Amino acid sequence: MHVYLYDYDKTIAPGDTGSEFWLYCLLRRPYILLLLPFQLIGGLCYILRIGEKLSRICSIHCYMRFVNAEKLAQGYAKKKLKKTYPYFYRRKTDKPTVVCSASPTFILQPICDALGVEYLIATDVNPKTGVILTKVCKFEEKVRRLQEAYPDFVYEEVYSDSLKNDRYILRLGQKAFHVRDGEVQEIEI
Repeated sequence: MHVYLYDYDKTIAPGDTGSEFWLYCLLRRPYILLLLPFQLIGGLCYILRIGEKLSRICSIHCYMRFVNAEKLAQGYAKKKLKKTYPYFYRRKTDKPTVVCSASPTFILQPICDALGVEYLIATDVNPKTGVILTKVCKFEEKVRRLQEAYPDFVYEEVYSDSLKNDRYILRLGQKAFHVRDGEVQEIEI
C-alpha cells in the first residue's frame, strides 16, 4: 500500500509533545513537581545509556502515577490541535497518512484521530504508571517499528523537521520533504 509518512513533533505542529504534556499536567497538578528529582535521574540514565530499566521507570513520565494522564491527554489534544501547521490540513489525502514519532502513543492518538491520521507508530508509555514499554521510537528504531508493523507499505512522501535525526525515515521515501516552522521544501536524500 502506498502511504504518506510524517514525523510529528516540529513537523506537524511546533514543540515537543512529551515536554509540553508534562507542562500541561504541571499547570493542572502542580504537586508533580515533587517528582522532578526522579525524572532527572531517569533522564540522566537514559542520556548516559546506563540502567535502561531504571531510565524507563524513572522517566519524565513517572508523574503519570499521580494523575489521570489519559483524561489530561484529551484536554491537551484539544489545545495542541490549534497549533497544527496549516500545510498539514492541506496535505494530500488520496493515500493513507502514517505518523511516526518518539512521543508517547496515548498522547498522540487523540490528536491523530482528530487530524484523520490512519496509522500511528510512537513510543508506548503506560499512562497509568509512566513506564516506557518499548524502545523510544526515534532514529533507526522508527524504521524498525515501521517495517515490523507495516512491511508492505511504500512511502511515497516522507516529511520531517530533522534531517539529522530522521534521516533514516527520510530515506524510506520516494520523495522527502524538510519542514521548518510549517514551511515545506522537497529535498534530495
